Amino acid sequence: MGLPPPGLAGRWRRLFAGVLDWLIINVATAPFNWTGFEYAWNESRGGWERYPVEHTFLAGLVAFLYFWLLHAFWNGQTLGKKLFGLRVVSEYGGRIGVGQAAVRQAVFTVLGWLCCVGPLVDLGWILFDPRKQAVHDKAARTVVVNA
Repeated sequence: MGLPPPGLAGRWRRLFAGVLDWLIINVATAPFNWTGFEYAWNESRGGWERYPVEHTFLAGLVAFLYFWLLHAFWNGQTLGKKLFGLRVVSEYGGRIGVGQAAVRQAVFTVLGWLCCVGPLVDLGWILFDPRKQAVHDKAARTVVVNA
């Protein structure tokens, strides 16, 4: 496993950077998060009916792309990490690749789908891990360090 790079990020700064990133995502995806209504022809009733359509998949896609692309192509930083002086690097201190950033975000997304339990386990792992890695960091072999 090796030694972690020097300057592991503090848990509180990491938390605040994450909160800021999610605020940015929520503002950016607000137009996609409402329930709209579509109309479809119902053969059995012989008329048009309204049914609700939620656009949460598009909002989730925007969030995935935000984290994946910024981590992969912007020096391992999102806007929140940049503001709080943090960045994501490989376990040995090198720049993370596109694939590593994709794995990191995919694991985070899948754990997020496990209502309440997944995100708590993922982020709670940071509290007990000596390298301050979340589960998605372990899967992608990354750590968050001071920039």
